[in-house]
Amino acid sequence: MIRRNFIKGLSLFGIAGAAPYTRSVVSQRTPAIPNDRDYWIKTISKIVSPVLTALSQQKLKATMPVETSAGAQSRQQVSHLEALGRSLTGIAPWLELGEDTTAEGKERKKFIDLAVSSIRNAVTPSSPDYMNFTEGAQPLVDAAFLAHALIRAPRQLWRNLDATTQKHLVTALESTRVITPYYSNWLLFTAMIEAALLKFTGHYDAVRIDYALKQHEAWYKGDGIYGDGPDFHYDYYNSYVIQPMMLDIVRTIYQEKGAMKDILPVVEKRAVRYAAIQERLISPEGTFPPVGRSLAYRCGAFQLLAQVALQKILPAALPPAQVRAALTAVMKRSMEAPGTFDKAGWLTIGFAGHQPEVGEHYISTGSLYLCSAAFLPLGLPESDEFWSGTAVDWTSKRAYSGQNFPIDKAI
Repeated sequence: MIRRNFIKGLSLFGIAGAAPYTRSVVSQRTPAIPNDRDYWIKTISKIVSPVLTALSQQKLKATMPVETSAGAQSRQQVSHLEALGRSLTGIAPWLELGEDTTAEGKERKKFIDLAVSSIRNAVTPSSPDYMNFTEGAQPLVDAAFLAHALIRAPRQLWRNLDATTQKHLVTALESTRVITPYYSNWLLFTAMIEAALLKFTGHYDAVRIDYALKQHEAWYKGDGIYGDGPDFHYDYYNSYVIQPMMLDIVRTIYQEKGAMKDILPVVEKRAVRYAAIQERLISPEGTFPPVGRSLAYRCGAFQLLAQVALQKILPAALPPAQVRAALTAVMKRSMEAPGTFDKAGWLTIGFAGHQPEVGEHYISTGSLYLCSAAFLPLGLPESDEFWSGTAVDWTSKRAYSGQNFPIDKAI
């Protein structure tokens, strides 16, 4: 039934009037616990500040190191767009809260201004930091992460751009259509860009979205996990790319066209299941298995768990404050390891510290900023139960300390 509804819902037109799939969440009014939120803000600020500060001053290409693993080809042509798109995709929900008179609100205002200036300099042809959106295959990937950031923060990122910059940005996104995606999760990069073009211009290529979603439905392996192409890969790409992008592509189509009302609950149900699996992968010490590709993205491996928390669709048995505690533990283990940052504050290649051998041939300094995706719940206000709830031990910590914990169940 789920599969049939998914295919049925892939019609992009003619479906309107139904409410989106949501699940109510009861707010807890427990004492505020500022330390975790303060830590998250301090950490994400440390991560993205070098990128956004340099780019806002048109100095990113002049100052950002482009580290690669031994034997890898130069990534000078693509690493800067990687750094921008990946920094913004994680910080965007926090920026979308906007400025206010609090210390945090003023800090957000600073980063909103940095982000807007950075986007302007990245897409203005006369800028020294004008970025490559067409040469090679990689720009498709990071234009999609930039598009995802715009969808996550339409008011603060898109609407704060002047009309000329908006035009340049649309031109840049459209220019990526010359790049043919690989027959894998890359199909979602084309779909994400088209979803952003729909949202901000009203004009898009529906076929690119339809094809990407149909193929991923064909690649679904069961129990909340998609193949990366026809084959199953034991890695974190269901969280790095596949499910976060599917969620926001389908939601955008629903919001803008009134279509895909049958797909949305299916995509959400699978995402909720995989998020529950992700939470159980976090050890009592905040570590997680170093399996699969792209481990240099560090805590970005938990983007889906973070997004499900942000969108308030966590499993009923998974309290938001428990997810906060688990993600905080992962951040501390992965971002505080000695050598994670160089002396100038840029990220280095590694999984836990500086480990250049961890980087595949496509990994460079800009790639590493996908770790920002673990910080998505900063888009929830401080009063939300994710932040105000009393911290709860996560599943693995409860299991290994002799506490009761819920039995895991497949869908």
